[in-house]
Amino acid sequence: MNAEAHDQKLRVRPPHVGSRLDHYLVHHFPDHSRAALGRLIKSGAVLVNGREVKAGQRLRLDDSITIAFPPPEPLGLVPRPVTFTILYEDRDVLVLDKPPGLVVHPGDGHRQDTLVNELLSLHVRLPAADPERPGIVHRLDRDTSGVMVVALREQAMRGLTEQFMNREVDKTYLALLVRGPAENRGRLEAAIGRHPKNRKKMAVRQDGKGRWAATSWQVERRWPGFALVRIRLETGRTHQIRVHMASLGCPVAGDRLYGGQLPAKSGWQAPRQMLHAHELAFRHPLAGHRMAFTSPLPEDMTAFLARLDSHFGTEEESWC
Repeated sequence: MNAEAHDQKLRVRPPHVGSRLDHYLVHHFPDHSRAALGRLIKSGAVLVNGREVKAGQRLRLDDSITIAFPPPEPLGLVPRPVTFTILYEDRDVLVLDKPPGLVVHPGDGHRQDTLVNELLSLHVRLPAADPERPGIVHRLDRDTSGVMVVALREQAMRGLTEQFMNREVDKTYLALLVRGPAENRGRLEAAIGRHPKNRKKMAVRQDGKGRWAATSWQVERRWPGFALVRIRLETGRTHQIRVHMASLGCPVAGDRLYGGQLPAKSGWQAPRQMLHAHELAFRHPLAGHRMAFTSPLPEDMTAFLARLDSHFGTEEESWC
């Protein structure tokens, strides 16, 4: 791992003219925490046209921004046994199948029991702009399973981060929804931002305080009260699928935060939110060739679907 600091250079384009510097950096480096980027600005590691500025600096067209990311700090993280399956690995990237229930990186309540801790048992040194997120270029929610890619070297991390930032990564999910969309296929464009009252939630925002988000879906199968849907993300906002599907009146089954909890009288209890990152495709960050990976549905979801098939093969009633 390169122990030296590395610079990232950006030039402000029309969509971001007038944005605050800190908001601009959060947009362009979504896998770096807001606090970490704020510390970089305050320390003078972020220059606009060669000058140190404050986080609230409003950006102008063609402003040149240089960010000097520091070398990784020693990680106060303890390796732990691996629970994920490796789908592919070379010297630059590792592609894995994340099991449900595994938090991706340390945070409140989860300091030493995360995917990062497991990665450190395989690779002691991982690139890190944020010391608590070494190798992480994107994330899945704790209860979401499926394909993830991790960077093993700094150059790979920069290349993958750029692809995610430029929406060059194809991400397809399978979700079991309560009820399901009225149409068998469709596309939703709706800005997503922090919920105005519940800070743990995101929400569709129509007040100019959200970020543009687009989700496409196709229904694969229907049962009374449920639908299995293939979902493609065009953007990567926090909780995007969960928020967008809930806004259509068909939340992810088992998702307690967004209304997907199944009533006791239904006789159906999902063990977690039924959301799975099924396919991931990207360019190798150094070699440049296209790579695509698929994760089959995990056992808990296949068992739930099998039960739906068995039950509704002879019965037509719906609890919805």
